[in-house]
Amino acid sequence: MMIQRRPRTLAVACVLAATATLAVSGCSKSEGSDNNASSDSSQAAQAAKTPESSSGSGCSLQSYGAPKLDLKDAVVGFSQSEKEANPFRIAETQSIKDEAKKIGVKKLLTTNAQSQLSKQISDIQDMLAQGAQFLIVAPLNSDGLEPALKAAAAKKVPVLTVDRKLNAGACKDYVAFLGSDFVEQGKRAADAMIKSTGGKGKVAILLGSSGNNVTTDRTKGFVDQLKAKAPDMEIVAQQTGEFARDKGQQVTEQLIQSKPGITAIYAENDEMGLGAVTAVKAAGKKPGKDIKIVSVDGTRNAVQAIVNGEYNAVIESNPRFGPLAFATAQKFYGGEEIPENVIISDRSYDESNAKSTVGNAF
Repeated sequence: MMIQRRPRTLAVACVLAATATLAVSGCSKSEGSDNNASSDSSQAAQAAKTPESSSGSGCSLQSYGAPKLDLKDAVVGFSQSEKEANPFRIAETQSIKDEAKKIGVKKLLTTNAQSQLSKQISDIQDMLAQGAQFLIVAPLNSDGLEPALKAAAAKKVPVLTVDRKLNAGACKDYVAFLGSDFVEQGKRAADAMIKSTGGKGKVAILLGSSGNNVTTDRTKGFVDQLKAKAPDMEIVAQQTGEFARDKGQQVTEQLIQSKPGITAIYAENDEMGLGAVTAVKAAGKKPGKDIKIVSVDGTRNAVQAIVNGEYNAVIESNPRFGPLAFATAQKFYGGEEIPENVIISDRSYDESNAKSTVGNAF
C-alpha cells in the first residue's frame, strides 16, 4: 500500500551497477511550474560507477546494529527536501514510489519538507512515530538533521541518504550516501564551458543554495578547473540563485546590468540556467551565442534548449534513485556490506548529442 503524506566493496558496487531500467511516470504539481517529469519509460536508470569509484569502509546490518527486515513486510519512509516545482525533485520522488511498488514494499510513507529544515526533522520524526522501519532521506542541508538522526538511531532504524551528503558518521548516523561526484560535475561543466568559449571571456556563477555539499563541491570543481585549464577566463561574479528558476532569472538580470561584459554563465542547476536564458533574451542578447550557458542536472527543458541553440551544455545529475536505493537496502538486509559512498555515473549533453539523447533527460 502506498501512502502520500501531505501537511565501496567490490561485490556490492557491481551488484548496484546492474540495477534495472526504471520507468518514470509524469507527476502533476500545484506550484505553477511549466516543467514536467517525463513519462518516457526508455529513460536510463542510475548505475554505480566502477568499484573503484565507490569509497569508504563497508557498513553491514551487524555493524550498524539494526534488526533484520523483509522490505515486503516493512514500512519504509522517504523524506523529500524541497517542493516539487523542480523536475529533479519530481523525478526523484516518483522514482522512489515506482520502485517501492515494483518490489512490493508493504507501505511507503512520503513527506516533503518544502525547503524547511525544521519540517524535514519533524517529518522524519513523524514517520518514525508511524512505524517506519527503514528511511531514505534526501537531506535539505548537510548539517542540522541531528535530532532526526538521533530519533532514528534510538529506534534502530537505518537511514540511507541520497543526492546530498550529511556531515555525520557513516555506519553510525546513516548507512551510506548514494549520489554523484559533485566536484567532478563542476570540473566537467568547466571543461564544457572552455570548449564553448575557447577558454576566454568573463563568466558569472549562479550558485545553488547554501549549507549543502552540492553547492560547495560544484563551485570548487568549476573554479579549480578554470584556474588550471583556462587562466584567460575571468570569474566576475558568484551569486546564489537558490536552485530556483525565478531567482536565477532575477540574479542574471542584475548581473547583466552590473557586469555588462559577461560572456558566459555557469548555473549549478538547470532551473537557474533556464532562468538565465529568459534574462539574457530580455536584455536583447542571444543565449547560447552572445552569452554561453552551461549547467548541471539533465532536465528535458535544458537539453531541449541545447537543441534549440539557446544553451551550450548540460552535465547530468541523475535523480532516479529508486532502483539503486532499494537495491542497496536489499543487499544491506541480505547481510552484505554497503560502501560509505556509492557514486553514480552521469552523462553529459551538448550540441553533438542533445538531439539524439533528449529522450534520456527527465
